[in-house]
Amino acid sequence: MKPDTRTAIRQLIKQVRAAIPFDAAQARVCSGDCSGCSQKLLDDLEGELAAWEQRLAEGDRPSLADLSRLAKTARKIHRVLVRNGILAEETEPR
Repeated sequence: MKPDTRTAIRQLIKQVRAAIPFDAAQARVCSGDCSGCSQKLLDDLEGELAAWEQRLAEGDRPSLADLSRLAKTARKIHRVLVRNGILAEETEPR
């Protein structure tokens, strides 16, 4: 049986936090030659994850579209971090 959307988004948040180094110093430093600002992307994704954690704590029930949107955002940011040399490819969140 598939999990409900609250459980699924919690699992997604856990996977994203494990795969993306929000506290890595190298991700917070601008190298000047990149295809997207890693620091800004990490800040945005971290804020979105924190917002979902807060909404879940308040009893909000995400839709499948919300789950899909968060997963898509995490994958896009992961690709940029790989392109910028901050992450290896095999750690992509699902």
